[in-house]
Amino acid sequence: MAFIKSRKHAAPATALLTGLALAHPAAAADATSPQVVTDAKTLPGVKVEATAGSDYRVDKVSSPKFTQPLLDTPQTITVIGKELIQEQGATTLTEALRNSPGVGTFYVGENGSTNTGDAIYMRGFDTSGSIFVDGVRDLGSISRDVFNIEQVEVTKGPDGTEYGRTAPTGAVNMVSKQPQLGRGVSASVSYGSGERKRATADWNQQFGGSAAFRLNVVGQDSGVAGRDEVKNDHWGVAPALAFGLGTPTRVYLDYLHVKQTNVPDGGVPTIGLPGYTSPDPARPFLDHAPKVDSDNFYGTGQDHDHVTADMFTAIVEHDFSPDVALHNTTRWGRTTQDYLLTSFMFSAANLKTPDPADPSTWTMARSNPNFKHQANRILTNQTNVTATIESGAVTQNLSAGVELTQEKATAAGIAALNGSTWPAASLYHPDPHVGGLVYGPTGAGTAGKTNTAAAYLFDTLKFGERWQVNAGARLDHYTTDFKSTVVCGGRGAPACGSLPNGSVVPGVDARKTGNLPNYKLGVVYKPTANGSLYANFAQSQQPPGGNTLTLSSSANSLDNPNLDPEKARTFELGTKWDLLGSKLLLTGALYRTTVSNELVQDATDPNTYYQIGKKRVQGVEITAVGKLTDDWAVSAGFTTMDTKVVTGAAVTKDGSSVLAYTPKNAFTAWTTYHLPFGLTVGGGARYSGEMKRGTDGAVGTPAYTDAYWVFDAMASYPVNPHFDLQLNVYNLFDKDYVAAINKSGYRYTPGAPRSAMLTANIRF
Repeated sequence: MAFIKSRKHAAPATALLTGLALAHPAAAADATSPQVVTDAKTLPGVKVEATAGSDYRVDKVSSPKFTQPLLDTPQTITVIGKELIQEQGATTLTEALRNSPGVGTFYVGENGSTNTGDAIYMRGFDTSGSIFVDGVRDLGSISRDVFNIEQVEVTKGPDGTEYGRTAPTGAVNMVSKQPQLGRGVSASVSYGSGERKRATADWNQQFGGSAAFRLNVVGQDSGVAGRDEVKNDHWGVAPALAFGLGTPTRVYLDYLHVKQTNVPDGGVPTIGLPGYTSPDPARPFLDHAPKVDSDNFYGTGQDHDHVTADMFTAIVEHDFSPDVALHNTTRWGRTTQDYLLTSFMFSAANLKTPDPADPSTWTMARSNPNFKHQANRILTNQTNVTATIESGAVTQNLSAGVELTQEKATAAGIAALNGSTWPAASLYHPDPHVGGLVYGPTGAGTAGKTNTAAAYLFDTLKFGERWQVNAGARLDHYTTDFKSTVVCGGRGAPACGSLPNGSVVPGVDARKTGNLPNYKLGVVYKPTANGSLYANFAQSQQPPGGNTLTLSSSANSLDNPNLDPEKARTFELGTKWDLLGSKLLLTGALYRTTVSNELVQDATDPNTYYQIGKKRVQGVEITAVGKLTDDWAVSAGFTTMDTKVVTGAAVTKDGSSVLAYTPKNAFTAWTTYHLPFGLTVGGGARYSGEMKRGTDGAVGTPAYTDAYWVFDAMASYPVNPHFDLQLNVYNLFDKDYVAAINKSGYRYTPGAPRSAMLTANIRF
């Protein structure tokens, strides 16, 4: 083990389901319920009627830790509501997040490996481990469907005070749909390009005076437009019960079960893209080789991604008085994934060109079977108390709580056996209908567990009508235990010594324990009731193993238990304005995030690293959400991300000081207009600037991806009060672009070509 130092110390459903989606409920709230209770859980009725025009605005996040509406919260927060998600035909978390500028899946993976699920980057850093459902961390590298989601909340900047360990630049929280008083039934069935067939179901039924039942289901049998063989097939069911609605004590019992049987996408080779040159000096003709067809699938018939997710949640809310309330959440969740992808490394050795003049003879080795056989489990109890205290000229909104959580992650080693391989693929005409790889468990495996006990306190002090101070502090005490067994004798594996080659030997056996103090402090000045100016400072931390519950013995890994936590601090100046009679919310912010305790290699000793590295991202973010008129709605955002490695080696292939997989500028917009005769038309635009890829030893591959614009359109028409049709057209001008690239630049994910989806919605 190499030596590490820091400044402190050394160191099946193929059948379609009928879809149901609740109509908008009435907005009257129970007079005894405090404002901190989520609107989606206190709305007392269901009103089934068509609305004139959309309204994307959401005024408050769901968590009681945020004591103020968005207008008076000193932080950049984007809330993506279900109406916006429905109009865009978004079905996954990744698709919904396109409404937040600069957030996306820009990174495919490292070398032969491919990321799976919601591999999200935000403001220059991987945020995949900071995804939450109803305020509880959601583990597992899966693609999350939004069929049971009320809204998606994107909080940017350090969120350690709200959630504990998090990514340096933010977190994503998905808010589940809950039962409501009243009755609402609707259906939605979709068919689109790529043989996309999907239906969802959402039925709410009140029984008794204060109880309700809600059922959401989804069924999808779908290919992917522009990609051969790739499949997104799954079904899910989410029943929920609620008792005591409209009373001081409310209980919610939720269950979620999702089964996915997908064929994953390993991308296509980057040959022929701008910036590609021959990896072999003896074959200069590769400099001018044509691109491969972006439809090509280089996998095999054995590729699969099978996911089963279960989640049970119990929520208890009690109002002691109009000023004091209790919120308790208990969650048990488990996700398992069985995955095989024919990944590839498009290196000179793996590319054969027997006849340089005839590209049809060129082949690429299918040499990197990528396996996952893992399970994640979480058990948590979170208790929160909110209180409002009036004391003369000062009003306090307090939110305090404790959280107890246990997380587990296990994985079994899977590998090709006895030298088994797949046949090489034709570079320009690959045949996916091959198999024959013999694989199985190696006996190796990993097991990680993290126990966390946390306490926090938030306090908003209001000094008259002009000034507010928002302060918060949280302390997490965590212990991570990790053990692994590995197969000896392989590349990067320990030597076998006297044991036979391929024997299973002990790997890492490590423990990391410590405290994570995080805090935030914001000052808000309100020149008028409908506006605010603010300054905010916050800190978050990510300890070794914090993202995956995996510890490492590698000196160059931030998961080495001898290291200190990665630390992020953000300073933000911003303003928010409620305009057009509270119809439109405009926000603007200047931010700077500095991430410290990064690893820097010793200039003279390659086996020694110091935690003296720093990275920085700074920029501007502007958003507008709401209505310009009763019939014209808009959701738009623009951001700049000026990134830099302040201290440490360059992390991009071209040697520049910027961070990889981060566009310098990004823009997103969606707008709809409701015409007098009932037709709603709308559309959107997305811009992503040029992105640099990571650095490694690959030769000849592109160092960056080009900037691109993509435009979408939609139209919806109510045939009658109970039935309407919606048409979505994506990538209207059929833009050819690179959506994501891997670290070595061998592979990329093509952007989806022009495609369409027709949806029938029925309401009762």
